[in-house]
Amino acid sequence: MAAIPGDTELDRLVSRSRLIGSDRSLVLHGGGNTSTKLVEADHLGRERRVLRIKGSGSDLATAERRHFPGLWLDDLLPLRERAEMTDEEMVAYLGHCMVEPDGPRPSIETLLHAFLPATNVDHVHADAICALANAPDPHRAVREALGDDVAVVDYIRPGFGLSKRVADLASARAVVLAHHGLVTWGASNEESYELTLELVARATQYVELSEIGVASPATDSTDTDELVRLRGRLSRGNRQVLAVDAGQRTIAGRDDVELIAAARSTPDHILRIGGRTCVLRDLDAVDRFEQTYGAVPRVLLAPGIGCVVAAADVRTARVRLELAAHSHRTTAATIDRFGGSSWLSDPEIDDFEQWPLELAKLASAPPAPELAGSIALVTGAASGIGRDVAGDLAGRGAHLVLADIDGEGLLETASGIADAVALVGDLTDPRFVDRVIAGAVAAFGGLDTVVFNAGIAATGALAALGDHDWQRSIEVNLTSHFLLTKRVWPVLQRQGIGGSLVYISSKNAFAPGAGFGPYSVAKAGLVQLMRIAALEGGADGIRANAVNPDAIFAGSKLWSDELRAQRAAAHGIEPDEIERFYASRSLLGRAVSGNDVAEAVAFLASERSQATTGCVLTVDGGVPAAFPR
Repeated sequence: MAAIPGDTELDRLVSRSRLIGSDRSLVLHGGGNTSTKLVEADHLGRERRVLRIKGSGSDLATAERRHFPGLWLDDLLPLRERAEMTDEEMVAYLGHCMVEPDGPRPSIETLLHAFLPATNVDHVHADAICALANAPDPHRAVREALGDDVAVVDYIRPGFGLSKRVADLASARAVVLAHHGLVTWGASNEESYELTLELVARATQYVELSEIGVASPATDSTDTDELVRLRGRLSRGNRQVLAVDAGQRTIAGRDDVELIAAARSTPDHILRIGGRTCVLRDLDAVDRFEQTYGAVPRVLLAPGIGCVVAAADVRTARVRLELAAHSHRTTAATIDRFGGSSWLSDPEIDDFEQWPLELAKLASAPPAPELAGSIALVTGAASGIGRDVAGDLAGRGAHLVLADIDGEGLLETASGIADAVALVGDLTDPRFVDRVIAGAVAAFGGLDTVVFNAGIAATGALAALGDHDWQRSIEVNLTSHFLLTKRVWPVLQRQGIGGSLVYISSKNAFAPGAGFGPYSVAKAGLVQLMRIAALEGGADGIRANAVNPDAIFAGSKLWSDELRAQRAAAHGIEPDEIERFYASRSLLGRAVSGNDVAEAVAFLASERSQATTGCVLTVDGGVPAAFPR
């Protein structure tokens, strides 16, 4: 192979780490370890031996120099003579050996790398190696697949004890950690990396492990009703989004699926996807799982659907889906190759799940945002209020489904929101509304909040108003919202965790203006629609409220030059005075922005308004004629 690039040995360690991290068959999402031993100057200028090892929680695929803390090797090696050492003692001791005291916390397996005499050490959780390591007899499987010069260490949780056991086998070519992974080493970066690839290739051929492809999303044949009900069961504590891998239907349909569900390819996956998979033959399986193991399942194998995972955000869900695919298929390969498998006992799984050193990685994560795990649909999201509301909800952790007839504007809104789903179409068309609801369920598993914001300006004196203009205003500003209310209702009921319907009405619902009849009547009807929804939804925990803003000009496509001129004429002012006029007529004397409306919507979408339904929240600066009554 070509030389691993880098100007220094640390640079070459980074390059080697990225090569390993980019290969999904070797490590996944923060897994694995790499290290190198080199010479550096201390604070007195003395040259001393240093171990540079991946920091805890870092990802090999994106590693940089700063992700490899250094430890004075001569301070670590005397620990070989100790008989035992607790995790707490080990962590405290490592803290005194740091080259940069304020650097990232070194890997839990620092001593394993330090005690091996080789300059470069790699530890991977390769699928094929794990298939061997979980065989009924891992020693025999490794010997037959990789040769007598590759040693096997029976399972022990990473730490001081495992480090000493591996060091005792330094005369071997490499070491397989039962139920865990592979440790290789070499004098050069190339030697350790090549050995890893060689042994993984031999293991892959021996167990006939098929390549694991990209997760297949839910298909049209997926039972969306079941997904929605499942999301409700999984979200009774905290809201969760779902991700589906239909490519695992074959595994979910196996007769031995319970055996596959009870194992993991490596303990490294346990903290992210849990120690066990729930087999979903019926929805009550979620309750049985929680009663047995004391936690809601993160991963489920559902016959006819495939693999379903739950998480507070869609990116975490996708990571879990990938980890689950590797874990399930590796376990299945072990069973198929050896006629059975071995795995950790329940106490060992519980011990790993509660391991303080690993839990520390999760504890360092930032707190969840207010709307984490929630799913919000915003109509009329291409501009104005809809765009501001969508951005604000996304910033609070919500997952966004956006709908509008303006495709160009909608894509611009979506481009600023990670993982948003954008659907272009006419919300007065029931078929498009059906597609919007189906899109939300397919993307995230359900819905929690709907912001009914789509609308058009409709003006004209009643005596001169065309029939079509009247009808179009009613269709867009009122009927489309009825169509969406009707179609989202079954989703919210089946989830069984309530929901929030937020109708963006207008100051004109209570204080109409002459010449603005078609718009004002539709917005008044929207308030009444909200009230009926509140009456009918209370028993199911479905809250319905309205937000009544006054004119909002920034970013709005509603306020065309023609509309500005019409409304200015109605108020006896010049068109360029219209914004100042609307601001000055309110009690607070200030202009209303889309961000003001977004703040009100966020309140109504959140648990902060859990006791509020049937309410009209004014965001108009205080227009007395528009006070709710």
